[in-house]
Amino acid sequence: MEEAGKQGFLRFANVKKTYDQKTLVVKDFNLDVKQGEFVTLLGPSGSGKTTVLMMLAGFENVTSGSITVNGNPITTTAPYKRNIGMVFQNYALFPHLTVAQNLAYPLTVRKLPKSVIKEKVAQYLKLIELSHFGDRHPGQLSGGQRQRVALARALIFEPTLVLMDEPLGALDKKLREQMQFEITRLHQRLGFTVIYVTHDQVEALTMSSRIAVFNEGVVQQYASPDDLYERPANAFVANFIGENNLIPAQLSNGAGSDIVSASMQCGTALLAQNRNCGAQDTQGIISIRPEKLAIKTGEQAFDNQVSAKFITRHYVGDFIRYYFQLSDGSNVTVKTLNDMKAPSFTEGQTTVLAWMANDCFAFSTHSSPVQGD
Repeated sequence: MEEAGKQGFLRFANVKKTYDQKTLVVKDFNLDVKQGEFVTLLGPSGSGKTTVLMMLAGFENVTSGSITVNGNPITTTAPYKRNIGMVFQNYALFPHLTVAQNLAYPLTVRKLPKSVIKEKVAQYLKLIELSHFGDRHPGQLSGGQRQRVALARALIFEPTLVLMDEPLGALDKKLREQMQFEITRLHQRLGFTVIYVTHDQVEALTMSSRIAVFNEGVVQQYASPDDLYERPANAFVANFIGENNLIPAQLSNGAGSDIVSASMQCGTALLAQNRNCGAQDTQGIISIRPEKLAIKTGEQAFDNQVSAKFITRHYVGDFIRYYFQLSDGSNVTVKTLNDMKAPSFTEGQTTVLAWMANDCFAFSTHSSPVQGD
């Protein structure tokens, strides 16, 4: 039973949400989270991820379906009885209380002994490396320090789950990266279960055990960061996670084949990994990451070669991003390391781009969501 509880620690089963009884903002949502996992709900604005988080917290009612924690249904449980910690983008700290008093608050309302509260506040101040800031007020702290206090306050009462709703959205890039490291460090050290909401794909890839990619209230794929990036389930995931080139193509019969044949609109033949192509020829796309494309300069053999016209390039420091137009009118991007081998082109110059079949994917444009393990 213990192992089963660990596997299905948090479970959403056929959860739906509508506000007007007509339009579903969350459609038949299913998700299984293991105890101690860091799971991110990732998607564009309006995709339903925050609504799922609010239903889990108890701030939104579930229209239908069930949510269970450790086998116990919680859909009708009051929010304050769910033992859930929350971290918000705006910190939600009490400005009139000191840092130590903010940390003590969730323990005080649970009526823990004063000696225990004092000990745990000192422990968590040390954990977030703010031991000498206990007497300060939130207004006297930096944004990163305030977010660390908000995180510690959500953890100090040892909640069943910790929910984080765009917690780093108000921070600048450097501070965001520092806080990503801090949250990951605390998660690894304390082993709490996290449901994290963000629209920042880099943040999700950096921090998560698994990621649920949302679009229009439906999970398109639920998998580890490397699976999402290296083996996207459909065209939406491929385009949403990381940079991608999408080339329109006619896809040949892919039934039972790992590699399918494709034809670009200009007639150029291509080979690609089969991701969701069926028995019938169909219109689709070839998806290829910019770093997988090579600007051909020698005799090395590639599965795919296309003629391309140089448009411009952007210098980004450690790498160079080249922009080309293919003979069918598709625009593609190539990323190369900034080294002595980086080629130079004049605008309009023609060259050859090449790549291997195993480095690209063929998707039918009629793909369906694949949630994964």
